[in-house]
Amino acid sequence: MATLIEVRDSLALAGRADARQLSLQLNTPQPLVQAMLERLVAMRKAEAIDADDNCLSGGCKSCAEGKKCLTVSYQLIPH
Repeated sequence: MATLIEVRDSLALAGRADARQLSLQLNTPQPLVQAMLERLVAMRKAEAIDADDNCLSGGCKSCAEGKKCLTVSYQLIPH
């Protein structure tokens, strides 16, 4: 099981990630990672990125990767 600090550090290394990616990387249940990400947001250490912002081309609904763009990603807030 990962700690909040490990989730934060992994997010910092990735730059931008979603709960599923971090869950697989840290071998931690996705609901727990999601809760930790929400806690980081509440602490103003991270921010959620809207699904529409994840797709660089702006055409998420028609992109080849389909629903991948529809997940909420997170990134750390620089201090």
